[in-house]
Amino acid sequence: MDILNQILNINPNYIVIGLLVIFFSLEQILKSPFRFKNRIEHLFQNILFQITLIILNIFFVTFQVYCIDWLNNNEIGLLYLIELPFWGKLFIAVALYDVTAYWIHRATHSIPLLWRFHRVHHSDTSMDSSTVFRFHPIELILVFGVGNMITAAIFGTDVFAMALYYLILYIFFFFEHSNLNYPDWLNTTVGFVFVTPDQHRVHHQQDQYYTDSNYADIFIIWDRLFGTFKKLSLKEMKYGLKEFEEERKQQFLFLMKSPFVKIKRSVSSQKKT
Repeated sequence: MDILNQILNINPNYIVIGLLVIFFSLEQILKSPFRFKNRIEHLFQNILFQITLIILNIFFVTFQVYCIDWLNNNEIGLLYLIELPFWGKLFIAVALYDVTAYWIHRATHSIPLLWRFHRVHHSDTSMDSSTVFRFHPIELILVFGVGNMITAAIFGTDVFAMALYYLILYIFFFFEHSNLNYPDWLNTTVGFVFVTPDQHRVHHQQDQYYTDSNYADIFIIWDRLFGTFKKLSLKEMKYGLKEFEEERKQQFLFLMKSPFVKIKRSVSSQKKT
């Protein structure tokens, strides 16, 4: 418990930087499934999103923690209605944060206004470890950030569980987005419960039929349970969105303003079933 507390007290920005250094370095050293050019420029453009998020998130994080602590102090939420051992409650709380994120993520694909912000993440035509940073800060703060408070209000999850959830989430994010080769057996073993890179790559496939699938971040069981799980061969992968293929549309400044620009969403070439 003390060790976990010490880990969770580490500044999350240090953890994110450490994970980026590890995975980005591995991408340069090891053989990768996709060959991309201008990796440093791509890294720079994506890091600008993280810098912006850190600046804008300073005040919101304090507000978010205050709100969740207030809810916990007043014992608001379903978990306060039942007696559970600490570790059992912690596991359930992490799973609840994850399933809430699944439904919010799914909503960002189906609600046009939310998609305008979320498509920034999907716009990346050369996905690698730095794509973890390519999120519009307004989406992360006002959509997923508020979602955490809603989770706490409904279920009674706390800040400690949220911190653990994000620690696990950061690791999974870099694991899922990195341009690295992973063994096939991952998909047929841990891939029944947890999200694997190959499963998440389907979510970044350019064809919207596949983009609108595999929404889970940690537990792929949400997609399997709610009927949004899809598979696709690695050889068929093409990342990004057709409407963002132009080089100028891959730049930070354009992507930051893109939610406020009308861009027609591409139509899938496949019939949905």
